[in-house]
Amino acid sequence: MNDLYQDILIGTLFLIGIIGFISGEFILSSMLFALATIASKVHLNRKRSDTGRQA
Repeated sequence: MNDLYQDILIGTLFLIGIIGFISGEFILSSMLFALATIASKVHLNRKRSDTGRQA
């Protein structure tokens, strides 16, 4: 269930970033896209290390 909340967070950050980009808030949208990317990478790395696979 924890993965669901992380996926919702990443998706929400991404969608708000798109809305910010469309409305002209380029600095805010860039920050939100960066946060979504970092959160996604952290989530994938944790998932990979939990399953025992090596990068």
